Amino acid sequence: MTHRSPHSFGEQPSETTGSAGSVGPPGPAGSTSPAMIDAGAELDPVHPVDLPGPAVDTRGLTAAEVAERIARGEVNDVPVRSSRSLREIVRANVFTRFNLIIGVLWAIMLFVAPIQDSLFGFVIVANTGIGIIQEWRAKKTLDSLAVIGEAKPTVRRDGVAAEISTSEIVLGDLVELGPGDKVVVDGTVAEADGLEVDESLLTGEADPVLKRPGDPVMSGSFVVAGGGAFTATKVGREAYAAQLAEEASRFTLVQSELRSGISTILKYVTWMMVPTAIGLVISQLVVKDNDFKGSIARTVGGIVPMIPEGLVLLTSVAFAIGVVRLGRKQCLVQELPAIEGLARVDVVCLDKTGTLTEGGMDVSEVRTLGDTDRAYLERVLGALGASDPRPNASLQAIADAYPDGERWRCTQTLPFSSARKYSGAAFDEGGGRESSWLLGAPDVLLPERHPALAEIEQLNEQGLRVLLLSRARDGVEGSDATDGAVPSALVVLEQRLRPDAEETLAYFAEQRVATKVISGDNAVSVGAVAGKLGLPGAEHTLDARRLPTDPDEMATAMEENAVFGRVTPQQKRDMVAALQSRGHTVAMTGDGVNDVLALKDADIGVSMGSGSEATRAVAQIVLLNNSFATLPSVVAEGRRVIGNITRVATLFLTKTVYSVLLAILVVCTQVDYPFLPRHLTLLSTLTIGVPAFFLALAPNKERAHPHFVRRVMRYAIPSGVIAAAATFVTYLIARHHYTGPGALEAETSAATLALFLVSMWVLAIIARPYTWWRICLVAAMGLAFLIVLAVPWLQEFFALKLVGTTMPWAAVGISAVAAVVLEYTWRLVGRRFPA
Repeated sequence: MTHRSPHSFGEQPSETTGSAGSVGPPGPAGSTSPAMIDAGAELDPVHPVDLPGPAVDTRGLTAAEVAERIARGEVNDVPVRSSRSLREIVRANVFTRFNLIIGVLWAIMLFVAPIQDSLFGFVIVANTGIGIIQEWRAKKTLDSLAVIGEAKPTVRRDGVAAEISTSEIVLGDLVELGPGDKVVVDGTVAEADGLEVDESLLTGEADPVLKRPGDPVMSGSFVVAGGGAFTATKVGREAYAAQLAEEASRFTLVQSELRSGISTILKYVTWMMVPTAIGLVISQLVVKDNDFKGSIARTVGGIVPMIPEGLVLLTSVAFAIGVVRLGRKQCLVQELPAIEGLARVDVVCLDKTGTLTEGGMDVSEVRTLGDTDRAYLERVLGALGASDPRPNASLQAIADAYPDGERWRCTQTLPFSSARKYSGAAFDEGGGRESSWLLGAPDVLLPERHPALAEIEQLNEQGLRVLLLSRARDGVEGSDATDGAVPSALVVLEQRLRPDAEETLAYFAEQRVATKVISGDNAVSVGAVAGKLGLPGAEHTLDARRLPTDPDEMATAMEENAVFGRVTPQQKRDMVAALQSRGHTVAMTGDGVNDVLALKDADIGVSMGSGSEATRAVAQIVLLNNSFATLPSVVAEGRRVIGNITRVATLFLTKTVYSVLLAILVVCTQVDYPFLPRHLTLLSTLTIGVPAFFLALAPNKERAHPHFVRRVMRYAIPSGVIAAAATFVTYLIARHHYTGPGALEAETSAATLALFLVSMWVLAIIARPYTWWRICLVAAMGLAFLIVLAVPWLQEFFALKLVGTTMPWAAVGISAVAAVVLEYTWRLVGRRFPA
């Protein structure tokens, strides 16, 4: 086997354990596990269980050998990295481009101006502290949930199989494998019983690989059928993918339209800010012959508000609080963009088993076909149930209903595969009697137009699951195992519906999110289950074997139908791709190995906590409580984050726009900059900082829309232009109105009043639709400004004192005109430039 480039695996979310790697050299081999022997898989020359060479200890390492390897450091000690460390959190929040700029300006202001002109620096310190605390809370939540969802491989030591943490595996450990298990370290197959491994996460090839003793297995691959064990040959940092895992961090905001949009905005802001700030510095310090310290203060006052520093903070805080909120509901968000991504989803693809139905099933009845003795068939079913050491839900229900009392010797096994849709086993019944049996989907094992299919159809229409038991003619292996098989009985299984599934499906329908049920079961049976749960369009069922292979035709079929049965794992993947080709944002839920490929390719993969290790490894969201009903909470959290950040981003960028324009107007007209830092600190706190914090964390059920940058800038630019124009007009009029000592302070007060009133109107528009607390929020900010104007010591502290009545009322009048223009502009923009 050649080692292929593992880039496709490296792009996937890491397993909580952080273990993955490359192919290791051949190691010691073992033989059939005690679990297999106990289940009836006795050794026999005819048995197809691949046996390794002789002289192999199947008991695994001894306690002394484990201790010796630990002492030598041969332990799988790749650090678990479910989130950023505290040091990384502090560094990311403190050492930012804008914190550096503001820090330098703050240091300057502490030397040249009163403390009230340095308040903006203390605000930044507080904001940074809040960001660190919130992300630390999110880190603790992630770490605690990651431990809950951590994979626990089964390792055989001293002949006893036990689950241990992945980090406790040592070199040479014998690790057992079953369907859905992820290979957590590199190794060599020691035992194989029809062991089929999917290496698609490493190689990109979807076809499972049949493994025999001596074959290498790669960490990051997973078992799709059969079972066995492998010997660990590479652990810890020696494995290739473990090196990738060390660099991975769950607490990441990559591939997020929200974050990339904000980064784009900040890039343009920087480009605008630098030349404008240089022009302002020259204007205030060189051209104007004013007091040096006063000129510096007003220059800094013009530069600081250009920086939307709180926007990045609020985005991080909103995501962090989202993680904490979802964590309380036992929802592990393995990648933060998943919160945002699920809010944008317009199609949810559900796997029926484990999502709409609970994992367990019950045997309702067994209907014999032909003249086969019923008691004999029940013994066959009991033997089949005991033949698989790791039965799936269907076989477990049969094993529970018909315990194996005969203990027939199993001579051949064919593990269940989602691609085949059936499993099988051959038995030595004793007394020279042998038999071979297949158990699986009736419409796969039976020829078309078989009389039993009509009876099966009726059972499927009741939402029952039906398996066919057939007697094979020539063993159970090979592609022709079904040829000549004689139908013997129908095994009718009753599925347990999740009590919360109906309410969850209704939520998605109400939110105009299309729901597609994609299952490997019979389409009619799946449609009946979906119909019981009230799924819109449940009557539109389609057998995936009749699904067109052309991507465009498949996309049309996906949009026109709601329920799909007999879907193969590869088809699930193709269906997701077909929907994405039509511009849909697709979420996929699942818990079995047959869902892994689709989960990996979907925009958002959601796994159940009880699902296989492989599904949890590739999913962005893991529902640790196994409750499908948690999904609406994730959608709501994402919508809250996106909708609210879009709102507050408009506030922040309106301030940036009017700050840049005011600076340009000051440079062009060669007048004093109208504000000191304290004025803009006050305005920013009352019209942006405090309101944005509450608005960013408020409930918001509005469906997420794309094009974040365009949606924000289409309102921020005209709002900033209007605010700058109203403020500068007021300032110029005041310059002509006031003369003599104290004129600049009076002009500044009038301009501050105008800018506050216009900014408050922008806030009032953004706060819509109004609720009682939003009205109170806007009113409280206005009241706080009135208090500053009314209380003498606050007037002096903020250098705000309205002189006379003419200019203050003129400022109010200009602001009223600006408010009318704002209303008209927002409505015009909404009609002319819809998002």
